[in-house]
Amino acid sequence: MALSLRKLTSARKSCLFVRQLTSIGWKTVLSSFDCKSLSDRKYFQRVIGSDVPHKMCQNVSLQHFSISSQPESICWEGSCHAVLLRKLEIALKDHQLDEAWETFKDFKRLYGFPSHSLVSRLITELSYSSHSHWLQKACDLVNLILKEKSDLIHSDSLDKLSLSLSRGQMPIPASMILRLMLEKGNVPQLNVLRLIILHMVKTEIGMHLASNYLVQICDHFLLLSARKSNHAKLIRPDTMIFNLVLDACVTFGSSFKGQQIIELMPQVGVSADAHSITIIAQIHEMNGQRDDLKKFKGHIDQVPVQLVRHYRQFYDSLLSLHFKFNDIDGAARLVLDMCRIRESPSIRKDRNDSPKTCLVPIGSYHLREGLKIQIVPELVHKDSVFKMDGKQELVLFSNEKYVLSNKALAKLIIAYKRDGRISELSRLMLDLQKELSTLKRGGFICDVINACIRVGWLETAHDLLDDMELAGASIGSCTYMSLLTAYYEGKMIREAKALLKQMRKTGLIADLSDAMVMTTCLSDILDKNRMHTRTSTSIGKSGLAECLVREIKKQEKAIRPVVYEFNSSIYFFCKAKMIDDALRIYRRFQEMKIQPTVQTFIILAYGYSCLNMYREITILWGDIKRSMESGSLVLCRDLYEFLVLNFLRGGYFERVMEVIGYMKEQNMYCDKWMYKSEFLKFHKDLYRNLKASNTRTEAQSKRLEYVEAFRKWAGIN
Repeated sequence: MALSLRKLTSARKSCLFVRQLTSIGWKTVLSSFDCKSLSDRKYFQRVIGSDVPHKMCQNVSLQHFSISSQPESICWEGSCHAVLLRKLEIALKDHQLDEAWETFKDFKRLYGFPSHSLVSRLITELSYSSHSHWLQKACDLVNLILKEKSDLIHSDSLDKLSLSLSRGQMPIPASMILRLMLEKGNVPQLNVLRLIILHMVKTEIGMHLASNYLVQICDHFLLLSARKSNHAKLIRPDTMIFNLVLDACVTFGSSFKGQQIIELMPQVGVSADAHSITIIAQIHEMNGQRDDLKKFKGHIDQVPVQLVRHYRQFYDSLLSLHFKFNDIDGAARLVLDMCRIRESPSIRKDRNDSPKTCLVPIGSYHLREGLKIQIVPELVHKDSVFKMDGKQELVLFSNEKYVLSNKALAKLIIAYKRDGRISELSRLMLDLQKELSTLKRGGFICDVINACIRVGWLETAHDLLDDMELAGASIGSCTYMSLLTAYYEGKMIREAKALLKQMRKTGLIADLSDAMVMTTCLSDILDKNRMHTRTSTSIGKSGLAECLVREIKKQEKAIRPVVYEFNSSIYFFCKAKMIDDALRIYRRFQEMKIQPTVQTFIILAYGYSCLNMYREITILWGDIKRSMESGSLVLCRDLYEFLVLNFLRGGYFERVMEVIGYMKEQNMYCDKWMYKSEFLKFHKDLYRNLKASNTRTEAQSKRLEYVEAFRKWAGIN
């Protein structure tokens, strides 16, 4: 009886409270409540009483709460829903991110996600923030939505978010958004994607993620193309995107990844422009692929003269490869070809002519199934973000001509001297002197002779002098005196007397006695600095001697030319899928006691991978580890990643975790998303329901352990 009285009293109080609300107006009462408290139904129940009936009202006005004809039937839930939506809209309109985020959380807790438009507005508003905190919140929100209600998000919102993340130097979440879109079959519009990639590749991690994402786009494009889907052309990347990623591969030394992307260009039908060609040249140089680069030369030699400066880097890379292979004849021919480029009728073309498209094989000309990349050497985009200058190591561009740097000259001199071919060096110097005469570099040959004198190669300098005399070239007395002074300084009296006779014969010291000449030389020995100043001001190559010294030291640590030759042969056989022949070349490293390079192992792993020979890659991994443990080999991230992917495909999970362990030790970024995708592609249901207690053999138990370890590491449920 007492309990019934209490309930009746409570109900009367509730009705009285409702009548008060009705009489004074809802807005007045609601304004006295905390907005956050309004979002909690329990708060209303505490205020009004748990026995007051309520039900959902539909089509609630955003300005007031609907009340039925019976005061007891109040639409609390509908009212709270409207208040939160209104509050979220106002917060977004006023750019109040804190308020908007808290209101969204309250609404999500009570009613789930708001409308499509509000979700898009919230993601867009968060994307416009320059703070990583809010950008990460937007990223987390997208993840949540895609898991629960993926149809809420429009691709435009994701485009803006991925662009903001990349601008904020957050490449990992940016790549996550891009990959989530790709899983749904969407790719940002090309103009947006270019900007995203442009910002991503500014960092090394961003470069790795952008390159892997580009590979994924191409794979998806090829899949759609095989199905003859019209959607394929909408997701195909363009030349600019390839250029951005390839240029980043060069910047961060990811040459093998660059090679993989180059091979994707002909597969997806993307042409290489002038920028692409210069970047490809640098990647081929890094990989030691001289034969591939030589195939471009015939096309590059024919470009209009106004485009010549754009290909300085191409010739620089090709010349570098000639030196690495110790092909001095090839280097000499290339140097002369470069210096002979003129604005002549045979080369000049009408600027209005349409750019010519050419096909260049990747790999040997003789490969039946080889790829051919389409190049347009005359196509240079004016609005490109690339600078064509690049590194200036061997080839310079001056007065509308290619000229050699000190470093290139030093390499030529060292190579000819090492092979005992001084007379051929002399002929090359004479030819170059003729080509460079218009550059007012009359002392070019003297530059070389003086540099040889300064590094102590007196016999070489004397041989060059003799050859120049026979050829009738004009050599200044300063060069003769420099050599004579060096002879006296080295107490090489016999050689000094022979040079004196030679100088008298040429009429350089006809009026001076031997004693007077000797006195002059001895005076110069006591004042070397003065002599050095005279040489530096009279010749244009004052730094050539210093370059010679540096290059001589580098030669001692340089990779032997035979290694490049072996790697080139292995590359050819792997491309032709002749793995046994490739292995025969590989065994010659051991026979000759030559240490294979990282490039050697990358090419072999690539060859095995093309044939799905994953077990053989595990054996190769043993050779790699032995070289690493001996301290003679330092692996690059490209090889580590390639090994992980192939071990995943082959199901060698112990090796997978081992390689990942090495990457962790060296603080290398691991692209978990890609490894996870590879695992799900090949082993989605592997050991899903198998427990350790139910394994049949020790080998199976051990394999299960590594599979579970990988699942845990990669975040696979």
